[in-house]
Amino acid sequence: MAATALAAEGGYDAVQMRDVAARAEVALGTLYRHYASKDQLLLAAMAQQAATLRERLVQRPPNGDTPAARVSDVLKRASRALERAPLVTKAMLAAMSSSEEAAVPLKHEIDSTLRAIIADVVHGDGHCTTFADLDGIVRVLGSVWFAELTYWSNGLNQSSSMGDNLASAAELLLG
Repeated sequence: MAATALAAEGGYDAVQMRDVAARAEVALGTLYRHYASKDQLLLAAMAQQAATLRERLVQRPPNGDTPAARVSDVLKRASRALERAPLVTKAMLAAMSSSEEAAVPLKHEIDSTLRAIIADVVHGDGHCTTFADLDGIVRVLGSVWFAELTYWSNGLNQSSSMGDNLASAAELLLG
């Protein structure tokens, strides 16, 4: 996607609608008909990444004998992938933090996909593992993941600690 390519080159500020249209070889008006802002473009890219992660987990299921171990594996894998493209990840986080009302449906789509990934992984061993409040666990894990990414993107923690912190949260909630 043209927006992520521009973000990879220069971060959030490098994603300008006119440049995205030029890179994608579409008319600026066409781009605006589909996405009213760069936040929407970046969120659409993030939604696609989340969907791709879900597909990849079907192809290569997470490792672990317990729900906590499987969730830890998924969160670590996903975090490593995000760390490999720091400018894109930071741009997507900026878009996710946007207060733009029109971007809310895309945020809900991303949240829904990430929640489904975690819920699928909890039940990934084929056994019907029951947690009293699976939705609450998934919500808290998603919040911790977002916080860890935000801390990392702002230089408040090292990427190496992000996976460990996420694994600790999974173990505390699911262990």
